[in-house]
Amino acid sequence: MRAVQLTAPGQVAIREVPEPHDSGLAVVRSETMGICGTDLKVLHGDIPVDLPRTLGHELVGRIVHSSDPRLSPGTRVLADPALACGTCGPCLRGRPNLCRKGGLMGREVEGVFADLVAVDPRRLLVVPDEVSAESAGLLQVLGTCVHGLSGPDLFGGDVALVLGLGVTGQLMVRLLAAAGLAVVGVTRSENKRQLAAANGAIAVAGLDEAAGVLAEVSGGEGPALVVEAVGLERTLARAIELAGVGAGVVAFGTLTGGGEGLPYYDLYYKELTLWNPRAALLGDYARAIELVSSGTIRVDDIVTHSFSLDEAHRAFELAEDPASLKVLIAN
Repeated sequence: MRAVQLTAPGQVAIREVPEPHDSGLAVVRSETMGICGTDLKVLHGDIPVDLPRTLGHELVGRIVHSSDPRLSPGTRVLADPALACGTCGPCLRGRPNLCRKGGLMGREVEGVFADLVAVDPRRLLVVPDEVSAESAGLLQVLGTCVHGLSGPDLFGGDVALVLGLGVTGQLMVRLLAAAGLAVVGVTRSENKRQLAAANGAIAVAGLDEAAGVLAEVSGGEGPALVVEAVGLERTLARAIELAGVGAGVVAFGTLTGGGEGLPYYDLYYKELTLWNPRAALLGDYARAIELVSSGTIRVDDIVTHSFSLDEAHRAFELAEDPASLKVLIAN
């Protein structure tokens, strides 16, 4: 079977590899796979992995065979890509996303960019056939956004700011709007602002205009919730500065370094609550499937490109284009 493998930092090859044969795992034939920022960091060597490594962790496909009676051949499923030991403290407390011995497909173990993928059947969720291929490609990342909003209290009518309108920022706008919040989306891209405005944001702005727009929308109070969806220290600092008194700040973008510092006095003076969510739980993915299959959240219009497995090189190139949103690999 074919697999998209990282052979050296920055070098990807489509290679023939053995089919999975572990009788204790379900075998899934891949249909829709998504590229995310973690994949790009692995690609460039920012996240080191053993080589060669089959890339990818976002998968929707169909069961080839499984020992689980609920997963008959042909059943369409979403894979939870996280690995957990089940015995450490976080796992026993119901937080396997924080497993001390955990890992991720496409990073610690072989990934999903392949014709066939072996997955623990306990980590598979059924996806209705009515969900389009494009929408299916957003389910995994939507699950992480659902988890990202599981910490703060969401009150209908509150003003929320989403800083950064890439894939996760667009999804956050839709989740918050569906929860009844008045959402302001902020980014430099006019196209991305328009997409957010068409899908739940009551106002959009560039970063320089954000303070004025928020003051107008909130009556000078500032947002009750700010979601930082960029992953840079300076944008997290700006999120803290723009937050209203007593607000919650969700640091959703993954920050891997620092240097300039944060406005710590604002954190104290405003008595802000800072959440730093990580990955997702199986229930978050189940909720994502429910939201999309019920029509509560639309996500297919966030897909900007789709390529075949043999075109993975091009898919990675487009995934790094700032003008792109979600890039899929379809099999």
